[in-house]
Amino acid sequence: MARYLHLSRKLRLAKLGRRTRWAPFWTVPKVYGKGRMVHPGRHTFVKRSWRRTKTKA
Repeated sequence: MARYLHLSRKLRLAKLGRRTRWAPFWTVPKVYGKGRMVHPGRHTFVKRSWRRTKTKA
Protein backbone atom coordinates (compact mmCIF):
# COMPACT_ATOMS: atom_id res chain seq x y z
CA MET A 1 0.00 0.00 0.00
CA ALA A 2 1.10 3.55 -0.56
CA ARG A 3 2.93 5.51 2.07
CA TYR A 4 0.25 8.22 2.19
CA LEU A 5 -3.42 7.27 2.01
CA HIS A 6 -5.87 9.45 0.15
CA LEU A 7 -8.76 10.55 2.31
CA SER A 8 -11.29 8.67 0.18
CA ARG A 9 -9.42 5.37 0.58
CA LYS A 10 -8.98 5.98 4.30
CA LEU A 11 -12.72 6.57 4.70
CA ARG A 12 -13.53 3.41 2.71
CA LEU A 13 -11.19 1.32 4.87
CA ALA A 14 -12.65 2.82 8.04
CA LYS A 15 -16.15 1.93 6.88
CA LEU A 16 -15.11 -1.66 6.16
CA GLY A 17 -13.48 -1.86 9.57
CA ARG A 18 -16.69 -0.77 11.29
CA ARG A 19 -18.70 -3.41 9.44
CA THR A 20 -16.70 -6.28 10.97
CA ARG A 21 -17.50 -5.41 14.58
CA TRP A 22 -19.87 -7.38 16.77
CA ALA A 23 -23.49 -6.37 16.93
CA PRO A 24 -24.46 -4.32 20.01
CA PHE A 25 -25.21 -6.35 23.13
CA TRP A 26 -28.80 -5.09 23.37
CA THR A 27 -29.70 -6.71 20.04
CA VAL A 28 -29.36 -10.21 21.54
CA PRO A 29 -32.56 -10.16 23.65
CA LYS A 30 -34.28 -8.24 20.87
CA VAL A 31 -33.55 -10.97 18.30
CA TYR A 32 -33.57 -14.15 20.40
CA GLY A 33 -35.74 -13.32 23.42
CA LYS A 34 -34.99 -12.53 27.04
CA GLY A 35 -33.67 -15.89 28.30
CA ARG A 36 -31.37 -16.84 25.43
CA MET A 37 -27.63 -16.24 25.86
CA VAL A 38 -26.02 -15.83 22.47
CA HIS A 39 -22.79 -14.13 21.52
CA PRO A 40 -23.41 -10.80 19.71
CA GLY A 41 -20.96 -11.78 16.98
CA ARG A 42 -23.35 -14.49 15.87
CA HIS A 43 -25.72 -12.13 14.12
CA THR A 44 -23.09 -9.86 12.61
CA PHE A 45 -23.46 -10.64 8.93
CA VAL A 46 -20.17 -9.32 7.56
CA LYS A 47 -17.31 -11.25 9.16
CA ARG A 48 -14.04 -10.27 7.58
CA SER A 49 -10.53 -10.35 8.95
CA TRP A 50 -7.53 -8.53 7.57
CA ARG A 51 -5.70 -11.85 7.48
CA ARG A 52 -8.36 -14.04 5.84
CA THR A 53 -10.25 -11.93 3.32
CA LYS A 54 -8.94 -8.96 1.43
CA THR A 55 -11.01 -6.00 0.24
CA LYS A 56 -11.14 -4.18 -3.06
CA ALA A 57 -10.42 -0.84 -1.37
